[in-house]
Amino acid sequence: MSDWFAGFALERRCIDGVHLNLRHNLAGAAGRPALLLLHGFPQTHAMWHRVAPRLAHRFALVLPDLRGYGDSDKPASDPAHAAYSKRAMAAENVALMRALGYGRFMVCGHDRGGRVAHRMALDHPQAVERLMLLDISPTLTMYERTDMAFARAYYHWFFLIQPEPLPETLIGADPAFYLRRKLGGWGSHGLEVFDPRALAEYERCFGDPAAIHAMCEDYRAAASIDLQHDRDDAHARIACPLRVLWGERGVVHRLFTPLADWQARAALPVSGRATPGGHYIAEDSAEILLAEMLAFFGSK
Repeated sequence: MSDWFAGFALERRCIDGVHLNLRHNLAGAAGRPALLLLHGFPQTHAMWHRVAPRLAHRFALVLPDLRGYGDSDKPASDPAHAAYSKRAMAAENVALMRALGYGRFMVCGHDRGGRVAHRMALDHPQAVERLMLLDISPTLTMYERTDMAFARAYYHWFFLIQPEPLPETLIGADPAFYLRRKLGGWGSHGLEVFDPRALAEYERCFGDPAAIHAMCEDYRAAASIDLQHDRDDAHARIACPLRVLWGERGVVHRLFTPLADWQARAALPVSGRATPGGHYIAEDSAEILLAEMLAFFGSK
């Protein structure tokens, strides 16, 4: 992927015993505002390949693979699923940014990365300067509004949380098949929105049995310990400026009210809009996302 990320370094950084894989352009970005980009399921940091190189002249960019994903470590799971809680992932990425020299930074998170970013804004308000969330409503809101339409559309929320080794075994029988069906079902034009090189990278990483287990643990945490954290913090509000984007062909647009849902979780007025594609905004609506990011993160 070196040609995708010209000028970006690739490294592994150890944070409290967990090695995170990441790309960044920090060597030539002195003085630029820092922007952390967090990917979602079932992808890796490669999902930013259409926007990150074009943001590099304006920002100090950090693109990690979340723990359990890509080439980052897959820590051992535990009965409470705490190792894959969004609290643990958020704290880890705050520590990563501090290790890179940034105590305060901006964040854009898609899908699972957006849920990590939400928890980060609540637990580490001193660190998060601005926040953009892509194609999600709050986890607690989505679970509490679950009906037949949502259960059918987001069946994986209920499949992946089943006790191991059920989902791990079924997915592991043909990981590429499952990945392609999942990716193709959320885009506006199936798999056509994905660069073949990106798709190959997702397949490479998704085929690791440890990654399949870790991703299941991510969802098991979302349905247990993450919900408890959200309920415990029901009074808490995101304190920084927040912009929300979602795909008008996606499930969030059809079944939820993302702008109102996030306004209920924020202390400041929330802005946002639908984009014309599906769930994978960074890949099927890259030009729109790029313009949105330059406007929002560059308007400080």
